[in-house]
Amino acid sequence: MMALAHAAPGERIHLPSIASMPPETKTSALVKTEKFEAVHLLLRSGSRIQPHAVEGYITLHCLEGTIILEARNDIELRSGDWVYLDRGERHALHAKEDSSLLLTILFEQP
Repeated sequence: MMALAHAAPGERIHLPSIASMPPETKTSALVKTEKFEAVHLLLRSGSRIQPHAVEGYITLHCLEGTIILEARNDIELRSGDWVYLDRGERHALHAKEDSSLLLTILFEQP
């Protein structure tokens, strides 16, 4: 599957079920501006994103699957769960099963 082009304002983007995607399908940036970034994050069962921090405020909406968000506490996110992290908060992700998330990063403007 080819990476999605960044969405234009008002453009509808379909985020398919992870089960319908080939195993080699990668995470896709949906939109990236100076104020925010939206990413369709795909994590296959057993995969891990190592501890890191980003400059912006983060929201994670679990669309399907189950992941462990390692932050202040370990939080299990399942389909429909949403969480917010403060800017610069160190975190990691571990997929308990094939999972799809909508990641949004909001950048503060000077």
